[in-house]
Amino acid sequence: MTRPDTTSGNADQIENRAGLRRIGVLTSGGDAPGMNAAVRAVVRTASYYGVGVVGIRRGFNGLHDGEMELLGPRDVANIIQRGGTRLLTARSRAWRTPEGRAQGAEHLRRWEVDGLVVIGGDGSFHGAHLLAQEHGFRVMGVPGTIDNDLYGTDYTIGYHTAVETALDAVDKLRDTGASHERIFVIEVMGRHAGHIAVEVALAGGAEEVLVPERPRDLAEVAEAVRQSQERGKTSSIVIVAEGFPGGAEGVARAITEGTGEETRATILGHIQRGGSPVAHDRVLASVLGQAAVEALLMGRSGEMVGEVAHQLNFVPFEDTWNHKKDVARAKYRSAKLLSC
Repeated sequence: MTRPDTTSGNADQIENRAGLRRIGVLTSGGDAPGMNAAVRAVVRTASYYGVGVVGIRRGFNGLHDGEMELLGPRDVANIIQRGGTRLLTARSRAWRTPEGRAQGAEHLRRWEVDGLVVIGGDGSFHGAHLLAQEHGFRVMGVPGTIDNDLYGTDYTIGYHTAVETALDAVDKLRDTGASHERIFVIEVMGRHAGHIAVEVALAGGAEEVLVPERPRDLAEVAEAVRQSQERGKTSSIVIVAEGFPGGAEGVARAITEGTGEETRATILGHIQRGGSPVAHDRVLASVLGQAAVEALLMGRSGEMVGEVAHQLNFVPFEDTWNHKKDVARAKYRSAKLLSC
């Protein structure tokens, strides 16, 4: 269930109805290009409204351990263009326990933090949801994950940069594949979702794209590659999301067995997480970071703020993991149709 945008408009109209003294901000889970832009937006928006900000280092693990610092506008200068996250990120076993969350809540109280902005994915939102439910803190989520797999937003922070990074690698491998007349199977990130794979396959002119959402028989894939060779293709690119059974190496073996042609598997891995965020991710992170703070000031809580059709969109945390976001069917179809 989506909820309407009530924060857009003249910034002077926003009031601190919740009476917040300080807002905490943390980045959690895998890093994504644009997280720094979101942190910057949170700090500067809160400062604009006269609310203090406490930066929490190393995600929920740092909140459990009390790794916190006051942040002002100058503390987030010159970070909008940087990849990674100034606040660092980590996964936390302690936060999975009620005792661990209670300790983190106590640190927030000591620092006079009344509201929290969590930048991350669905695992991070689970942690935020439990904090709100068990200890009454106001919490808002900002979608920061390169996989673009969160329901309630067209795009997540970091996705477009990850696509551009992967596409650059695919273009280089295509040059090598064409020179050696080889087949390359390239694995991109996406453990449970094929959004990166579909976009890269379409933009890179791949012959095949394999994603978790669309099961395929590997013998069928090998046959499709063989047929493309019969049509005169001397090299081929196959894009595989890491969550597809067998991954790039399994697909490469199947193609070699089915065609008799040398096939190379390349796993791009964590290179897709790094690098300076592209303009789209910087803008999205800035808009959503601002919206998260304004939502807290207006008394909202327990929601992720995203963007749908260029409008702010609010969804309860539970919806982000209870509803599945499918790959763009039109793009998937285009990637298949145009591969001939």
